[in-house]
Amino acid sequence: MNHLWEEITEQEKVKKILQNIYQSRRVPHAFLFYGLEGVGKFFTALQFAKLLNTQNNDLHSENIQKKISQLQEPYLKLILPLPRGKGESGEDTSTEKLSKDVIEGIQHEIQEKISNPYYQIKIADANTIKINSIREIKKFVVTSTDEIPFRFVIISDAHLMNDQSQNALLKNLEEPPEDIIFILITSRKTDLLPTIQSRCWEIDFEPLSEKAVTEILIKYFNNDKATAEKVANYSEGSIINAIEFIQQDFKYILDKTISILRYSLGKRYNLAYQEILNFIKESNEKSVKVLTQMIKYWLNDTVRNKNSINSLYFKDYTDTIEKFNTRYTQTDVLKIFKVLDNLESYQNLNINLNVACLNLIFEIASLSIRT
Repeated sequence: MNHLWEEITEQEKVKKILQNIYQSRRVPHAFLFYGLEGVGKFFTALQFAKLLNTQNNDLHSENIQKKISQLQEPYLKLILPLPRGKGESGEDTSTEKLSKDVIEGIQHEIQEKISNPYYQIKIADANTIKINSIREIKKFVVTSTDEIPFRFVIISDAHLMNDQSQNALLKNLEEPPEDIIFILITSRKTDLLPTIQSRCWEIDFEPLSEKAVTEILIKYFNNDKATAEKVANYSEGSIINAIEFIQQDFKYILDKTISILRYSLGKRYNLAYQEILNFIKESNEKSVKVLTQMIKYWLNDTVRNKNSINSLYFKDYTDTIEKFNTRYTQTDVLKIFKVLDNLESYQNLNINLNVACLNLIFEIASLSIRT
């Protein structure tokens, strides 16, 4: 298999499909790369673009591949969610009404993505792919170049296109320009119009293994091995999940999770309540999300252990989970998940938040009632 695939961690099934397409030279005009965030969809799109433009002239091919890696037009057009500029209309370009600072911030994020294909672009208030961006495809298409066999339009977070943008894109997919290949990248395929899905060759990306997440965290994000291995176990196969854990001080959140569970199960209600409130006071919205997710992981582990499934998140606490299941054989952990969801929703509403915290503590404590 081509050396370009070797740079991509795992996704062997995907690479085999794309390699077969490359060898057949019968390339669909549009692809839909879907699956969990942070598993290498964007990186694979770039490598596929390089592969299709590999020619006999090694120097020429190398130059084209370099420009694709740098996301340079007219070789490749990247479309991504952008904030709306002040006074922006449908007649403006996608960045025309954005401030200088915002544009510089976008350029910085794109440079980070060029340097690290597993980096997640973060642009404030960029919640929609604007129709202005989709209209710019027309200008890209008519820009001719003879030095490259295939040019690419890559739409990142394609599910963030609104109906107007999706309908505008559909016109391009219905009458595909010659030698232009579209790759739509999404973690929420069902948010796309069925008519768009039907015009794309769909390729499903699988979650990464713990080993792969660990390797990527070390290679691309300079994490030490111990941290990478610990976080990878909770990442669910997503680099983005793993990075979020690290950025939110994973060890601190893990310690808080264990304390809250111990106090709640031990019916030390006041201590458990203070632990949660202090954590929320000291943390941000993402930290609370991670905390609730960690509690869900622990609850999931009790169910897995009860059903003799050895793959656990809290591997270092296997004995504790086994003892819990031995003592409390008829517990129903599923009812707590709604309370955890409420805790995330009520974070900025002090009254409801206090109620949600108390409800969570009492629900966890109820698990330790003998039946």
